[in-house]
Amino acid sequence: MTLRETAYAKINLALHVRRRRDDGYHELETLFAFVDAGDELTAQTSQRDSLRVVGEFGGALDNPFGNIVAKALGALPHGAGWDVTLEKNLPVAAGLGGGSADAGAVFRMVKQAHGLPDDWHARAAKLGADVPACVESVACVGRGTGTELEPIENDLAGVPVLLVNPRIPLATGPVFKAWDGVDRGALEGADLRAMALAGRNDLEAPALTLVSEIGDVLGALERTRTWLTRMSGSGATCFALYDTAEARDEARAAMPAAWWTLAGALR
Repeated sequence: MTLRETAYAKINLALHVRRRRDDGYHELETLFAFVDAGDELTAQTSQRDSLRVVGEFGGALDNPFGNIVAKALGALPHGAGWDVTLEKNLPVAAGLGGGSADAGAVFRMVKQAHGLPDDWHARAAKLGADVPACVESVACVGRGTGTELEPIENDLAGVPVLLVNPRIPLATGPVFKAWDGVDRGALEGADLRAMALAGRNDLEAPALTLVSEIGDVLGALERTRTWLTRMSGSGATCFALYDTAEARDEARAAMPAAWWTLAGALR
């Protein structure tokens, strides 16, 4: 048996930080969306669980047994051992939910092979706040720490998207710590497009204080034929949405060669 899954890149079309919680986490409202590309995982039955990491960004994961993929395997009954290969195509610490997307792909492979336990959502949430959304990998609203999911009409499926990262990793913790604590209001709108256009990313300003190159990426994207440009998650990846694949590809060609880019479409 060989199973294959794409760990779809996660972006936050909007990310509103509402307050700091007593438990140290933050109360959020976010619009999750997913790109039709990302890391690639394959799994084959084996006598024991094992994980091999390859790909452009594989070297950034120096402890495969501490990897969230290994933790996801350990969190779910999956019969015999699995020999998993993770092709790491997404940059690490980039605001794309890469590790969470990888874990979500493991959940989907287990679902395909054995089905998921009824409490899969709770098991996913223990691995990370973005993991439940990444299991489904469809556009939705996330509340609480991001684990409380609500469906939303997805009128952006198929929209061309360009992801750009200046190849500077940015850890989530320091970005949240630098947030100014101001509640700038709730998500508004009836569908994904309206909510995205009316939304914002409250982590953009604190991320800019830590990695000023994010401003260069946003500026470069805003000079293209985009109708929405924003930083994703806690950065440093930014995204732009386009009306046509031609406009997206033209924008990608205009980005500096030193930056990482990914052209795709929203799922």
